[in-house]
Amino acid sequence: MNETPVTRPSLLLRVRNAEDAAAWGQFVEIYTPLIFGFCRGRGLQEADAADVAQEVMRAVSRSMGRFDYNPERGTFRSWLFTVTRNKFNNFLERRRNHREADGGTTMQELIEARPCPEHDASWDREYHQRLFDWACAQIRGEFQEGTWQAFWRTAVAEESGEEVAQALGMSVGAVYVAKSRVRTRLRECIATVTGDDSLPA
Repeated sequence: MNETPVTRPSLLLRVRNAEDAAAWGQFVEIYTPLIFGFCRGRGLQEADAADVAQEVMRAVSRSMGRFDYNPERGTFRSWLFTVTRNKFNNFLERRRNHREADGGTTMQELIEARPCPEHDASWDREYHQRLFDWACAQIRGEFQEGTWQAFWRTAVAEESGEEVAQALGMSVGAVYVAKSRVRTRLRECIATVTGDDSLPA
């Protein structure tokens, strides 16, 4: 997932259809945890992060009917970050105004309540990780335990093929075949929602 994925137009077109509940459900399943985690990572409490995530989803839902997908004008991921950043900053501003009206904020609260900048590298990292986690959950049941462990231990835990083969009672060749099978399926799964099949090397 080192390359920049582009959200697949077909998914965006499906989400634009208010009657396509399955598409919206998939969209929410993929992106709400990303937004929630991003807000939590910037210091919001769990309930506040959930509120911001809901606000973002409402804004996206209102906008998707007239959303014109054009990769040359920017990625959907970047647009979603802009919406998330705006809602995050709006939340902080409301909280700051409320606290000032109630008698001011503490220095610690002001330090913690930092607006989200226009660019944040953590968004891309978390986006990639969210897609990987989601895809793993989608395909996990398609593979036998040994096949999955061979993939996970070599590709994610970065154990050597020899170590994994010995631990799982497989040949080294079988370990790498298993790793390749799972990676191929992961690429296919990710491509269904991003149009991009990149995975970590």
